[in-house]
Amino acid sequence: MKEDFKSFVKEHPVLVKYVNDNTMTWQKFYEMFNLYGSGSSVWDTYLNEKTTTKVVGITDIITWFKNIDLDNLEENINNIKRVVSVLQDLGNKDTNSSTYNPRPIYKHFED
Repeated sequence: MKEDFKSFVKEHPVLVKYVNDNTMTWQKFYEMFNLYGSGSSVWDTYLNEKTTTKVVGITDIITWFKNIDLDNLEENINNIKRVVSVLQDLGNKDTNSSTYNPRPIYKHFED
C-alpha cells in the first residue's frame, strides 16, 4: 500500500504544495488514500487546482512605482551608505596599523 501511495504522489506532485503550506500532512493524505483510493472524488479539491499566472502590465508597474515612499527609500539608502563607510573605515584602520612606525623613545621633539 505504501508503494502505491508513493507512486500516486509522484504522479501528482501538487500534493507537496499542501504539505509545505501546512494545509495538509502526509499522514492525512495517506489515510485518505488508504480509505478512498486514488480514483475518489476526495482528491478533486487537491488535484484539480489550476495554477494561474498573472501578467504584469505597464499600469501595474506604474502603480508599484507610485506606491514607493521616496523619503523612506532615501533614508534607507543613507543608512546603507553609513554602514558601508564604517566598514571601509574599519578596513582602512587595519591596513594603516601595519605601516605605523612609532617614534624612538630616546628622541625628543625636534632633536
